[in-house]
Amino acid sequence: MNEQQNALTSDQVADYLRANPEFFNDHLDLLEDLSIPHPSGNAVSLITKQLEILRNRNQEMEAQLGGLIEIAKSNDTSFNRMHKLTLALLETSTLEETVASLEEVLSGYFMTDFIAVRIITSKPDAALPHLFLAQDSAELEPFLPILATDQPKCGRPTLAQAKVLFGAAALEVQSAAIIPMKFADMSGVLAIGSLSNDRFHYSMGSFFLTHMSEIISARFLSLLSQKKYA
Repeated sequence: MNEQQNALTSDQVADYLRANPEFFNDHLDLLEDLSIPHPSGNAVSLITKQLEILRNRNQEMEAQLGGLIEIAKSNDTSFNRMHKLTLALLETSTLEETVASLEEVLSGYFMTDFIAVRIITSKPDAALPHLFLAQDSAELEPFLPILATDQPKCGRPTLAQAKVLFGAAALEVQSAAIIPMKFADMSGVLAIGSLSNDRFHYSMGSFFLTHMSEIISARFLSLLSQKKYA
């Protein structure tokens, strides 16, 4: 038979539905896509209204599902980046190498423009003044509120914070994530900045930022305890 002979006519469909009045009990999903005129003209029957509500709910659920899928994709990307960061840090053997690796990975995989790390200690290493902050240093004061909350802060840094973290590039930093680093008996500040003012927004979630700081803190602590820095 050719394709035209195989095609059902509207009369055949109607006859089938008359012979099988329970058909839509097993195929309720079809009702969402059917357009059925009502004999009363502009009046809307209860069934029609129920179908409209069902379609709207279905659209809302599809939108929610789409949102969840996008979140899952974003999380997968973040976990992959975190994995690359961890592997890169494990390959370092000095503090200088760790800082250089951070700059490479965070700029390459996390799309950041500026990186800064400050380790708080009572005995800063004179050979690495850019990496340490003394506990009684005035430069530590702009970060005390953030350290007290132990939560990352995203947005535009204050000028005092930007000067301590980014030096001569302070005015170029339009947004940043300033993240407390606390691991065992080590504490410090990790900052990642951007030339874009909407890259790090105050409403950003903190889960991955906190996770990042823990990984980096653990590596710094390990190197400090081994005394492998120059």
